[in-house]
Amino acid sequence: MNDEDGGSNPLEPGRRKVSKVQSNLTEPERVFREAFHVRVFGSPAFFRLWLAQVVSATGDWLGLLAISLLAIRIGAGSEGAALSMVLAARIVPGFFFGPIAGVLVDRWNRKRVMVTCDVSRALVMVSLPFVDTIWGLVLASLVLEAFTMLWSPAKEASVPNLVREENLTAANSLSVVAAYGTFPLGAALMVVFGRLSTALFSSSWADNLRLDEEGLAFYANSITFLVAAFLIFTLPLPIRSEAERLAAGSEDREMAHPFHDLREGWRFAFQNPVVRTVNMGLATGLIGGGMLVPLGAIYATELLAAGESGYGYFITALGLGVATGVGLVSLAQRRLNKTRIFTWALVAAAFFLAASASFTRIHVTVSMVFGIGLCAGTVYVLGFTLLHETVDDDMRGRIFATLYTLVRTCVLFALAVGPLLEEALDRLSKRLWERSIELFGVDLYVPGVRLTLWLASVIILIAGIVAVVSLRAGDLSEESA
Repeated sequence: MNDEDGGSNPLEPGRRKVSKVQSNLTEPERVFREAFHVRVFGSPAFFRLWLAQVVSATGDWLGLLAISLLAIRIGAGSEGAALSMVLAARIVPGFFFGPIAGVLVDRWNRKRVMVTCDVSRALVMVSLPFVDTIWGLVLASLVLEAFTMLWSPAKEASVPNLVREENLTAANSLSVVAAYGTFPLGAALMVVFGRLSTALFSSSWADNLRLDEEGLAFYANSITFLVAAFLIFTLPLPIRSEAERLAAGSEDREMAHPFHDLREGWRFAFQNPVVRTVNMGLATGLIGGGMLVPLGAIYATELLAAGESGYGYFITALGLGVATGVGLVSLAQRRLNKTRIFTWALVAAAFFLAASASFTRIHVTVSMVFGIGLCAGTVYVLGFTLLHETVDDDMRGRIFATLYTLVRTCVLFALAVGPLLEEALDRLSKRLWERSIELFGVDLYVPGVRLTLWLASVIILIAGIVAVVSLRAGDLSEESA
């Protein structure tokens, strides 16, 4: 298969050209490096893509923190409203542009898409230090998110072209680490830039260049995007042959029917049993699991009397659980029935969430939250792996764009509706039972936050049951065919 650099298939590392750096290595060093890249990352090419994701994700977290701080500073007097507007601008484009982005990713050269998006995001970041209005930040956030909505499906669609099928689970585990494990690094860099801006840049020329805390963060973020663009530019990603393009139809005809491609992607997403199960399971499960984020602080304060430190324990346990789930799935990938583990991990997450909302001892509740994270990490990695294994290359962009759109919608719904539902159920519980009911001779305190988390666990349980039924229906239809 031809690639964009005119080289060989990236899945055949023995046939690649040796770079000047590699030629300076001794034979044992070269063999060790090759074995390390293939064993841990699946291929040297995916290792470069992973490095690009690590660098880019670190810059993303850094940029998000800097934009949030700048929004608060500019919107002095109405900080909450200013921050909400800017953050909403990072979510809204996914609802409207996400599906179209998938169509474009499936038509265009994916490597070129990722490089162009990274360079474009770098240019936006360079301009942000000179933005001094909330609407300017909103516009910049919209543009950044539009490019991200192109970059993410292009990256996900490219992964199966860089690693063999047996390495997909490990590759997705590493992607989770790159995407979310870099947040502490981004936060640490934000602290460093804050001190640098105070200690080193207190002159007029520094003020003109906006070398303050946020400005330094924006400039550093632009550099991370450029580094990521360079790494991706060197990837030997395969492209569709001329025969494949002719078989799919002329370019003019394709561009004339974007909605046909969009309908085709959505039809496949909800008709294929595996893709349907992953989409519904991840998205619906996030409606329930997402409610834990805004309600965790209320639960820790009202029911556990642990205050903010208790909520910190929740978040730490959740993160450690996710990391453990990702690690265990990666280690046991070749012995797993992925579809079965995916569905039962959803069901287990529902029981962990219900249990975490039922106990009043913080160490028990924290351990249950760890279990939620364990299941969440498992579901996330296996869900993406199943899509990589199931979906053909010419449709991956649309399927992953659909998934990202569903996930964003459900997360926003959970974050927005969770607190409102908690207040409504709290008023209802006070009116009907004075927030206390007797169950099997035991008085049970049932404020709105506990009822809401129980409801969230029911939603996740329904998602798991629907996933099991969906897979069985797909198996039966295949047997009958």
